[in-house]
Amino acid sequence: MEQNTTSGVQNAAIGQQKTIPGLVSVIVPVLNEALIINDLILHIRETAGKEPCEIIVADGGYGHSTLDAMEDGDVIKVMCPPGRGVQMNAGAEMASGEILLFLHADTRLPSGAISSIRLALGGRSVAGAFSLSIDSPKAALAVIAWFANLRSRMERIPYGDQAQFMTAELYRKLGGYADIPIMEDVELFRRIRELGLPIAVLHGKVVTSSRRWEKEGILRRTLTNWWLRIRYRFGATPESLNSHYRPHGGEADGV
Repeated sequence: MEQNTTSGVQNAAIGQQKTIPGLVSVIVPVLNEALIINDLILHIRETAGKEPCEIIVADGGYGHSTLDAMEDGDVIKVMCPPGRGVQMNAGAEMASGEILLFLHADTRLPSGAISSIRLALGGRSVAGAFSLSIDSPKAALAVIAWFANLRSRMERIPYGDQAQFMTAELYRKLGGYADIPIMEDVELFRRIRELGLPIAVLHGKVVTSSRRWEKEGILRRTLTNWWLRIRYRFGATPESLNSHYRPHGGEADGV
């Protein structure tokens, strides 16, 4: 199934998609990920096991080469402009699940992830994410992940590479991710927290790629991430931060 959309979720369209009880929609925004997309889809299938889920891949790359490389005919394909928030909204517009899970292409879920999400959302929480680990033996990256998890639990604002999830009802009520070039993950969960709604940070750990730190340097990337987050907290606009931070295409993320 392939859909072509020229923008993110439009306000008038939010909530029009039929919701199937019990279904989890896994939404993957991609940009030039043809080399890894089939392994990722297989990983999602294996992790879900018998749990009912659908996979939606929203491709913002020029020519949509990632969609062309996909071998699983049951995956819902969405062609859309680049921009992680735009792509996740475009994917969510096609979702039928009562639960939405937003998974970055370079992140892998822990065993039993879908069951853990159901359990979390079946209790008090309406949204959440997993704890973080980084796919590297380097101690410095383990320390970075430890601090990221501590911050997430204290602030209740997990980042996108922690595999954010929420009920479809909440997502549509909030209007989805903001169409901004950076910090769309932080912005959405800040709104959820400001409403006083419970956010779960699960103990199960996703494994995210170390490629952005390896490419730019661990210290440089980490200090840049922290500096941008501090500036954003004190009122800097996402547009003003964007020239220093490339959150899409596997280049960077917010930890």
